[in-house]
Amino acid sequence: MLPRVADSLSFLYLDMVRVLQDDTGVCAQIQASDDRTDTVYIPTAALSCLLLGPGVSITTPALTTLARHGTSVVCVGAGGVRAYAGILPDSLTTHWLEQQVTTWTDQTRRLEVAVRMYRMRFHDAELPDTVTLEQLRGMEGQRMKTLYKILAQQHGIGRFRRNYHPDQWHAQDPVNLALSSANTCLYGIVHAALLALGLSPALGFVHAGKQHAFVYDIADLYKAETTLPLAFALHQSGNPEQDARRRFRENLRLLKLLPRIVHDVQSLLTPGSPVTADQPTPASERRDTEMVHLWDPKRGVLPAGVNYGSGEQ
Repeated sequence: MLPRVADSLSFLYLDMVRVLQDDTGVCAQIQASDDRTDTVYIPTAALSCLLLGPGVSITTPALTTLARHGTSVVCVGAGGVRAYAGILPDSLTTHWLEQQVTTWTDQTRRLEVAVRMYRMRFHDAELPDTVTLEQLRGMEGQRMKTLYKILAQQHGIGRFRRNYHPDQWHAQDPVNLALSSANTCLYGIVHAALLALGLSPALGFVHAGKQHAFVYDIADLYKAETTLPLAFALHQSGNPEQDARRRFRENLRLLKLLPRIVHDVQSLLTPGSPVTADQPTPASERRDTEMVHLWDPKRGVLPAGVNYGSGEQ
């Protein structure tokens, strides 16, 4: 059985290498400074997602092997902080996509997920069970204002107000520029995780109307602890956008944040069924499942490859 996305060796980031297939397997070739070529073999069967950064070339046979092993391939920016395109293997299960769509199309369940997302932002705060989505939006607004005030005081900044004006980009203050740049990096990390799960980035539960609505939903869970402190720390930077991208890459614990995103997304879509690394993988979630099933509105999932013309029930 191949590993799940949540397993510890799920993600591998590469840059400035050539990925190819040889007689042994898929390998990454690195050109050393003394004109020699170092070769490192990639454990394709133990990977859920291969992140290809700048300067990477990959051959078709290597992509074929990755697809056969059920490994998603995502083209990303330096450090994995942007996601440009994704290649999903045919063997990638649709379990989580179906879970997302089913929940998204049910207004009651969609509201429940949206409420859980807001609750996750408040961590251990005690919230009444009767709290409404409108009340949570208001509480979230107050929480962000308080956080802005605390961070501004810590860094000796006057009153701060979040502004995002693409048409007046360079007229913004360093904190706003750094925050916008760091948020873009965070969106890339979240996007890569969603693609690895086979989810739709467009079907958001809080946000709507954009192709990255679900990306924004999930990224909002982590901004208070990642991009906001980073942006305020760069309030005196001469090039806040570049510094934010560089610092984000340096500070980001990629192999910790990505599995955390995956775990949180799975928990949001399956409340009451906590996902852990040592939990047995249900057949519908396995990445090595090759059999296609048939859907029936009354009987649910039926096995494919069966002739139902005889009328057998």
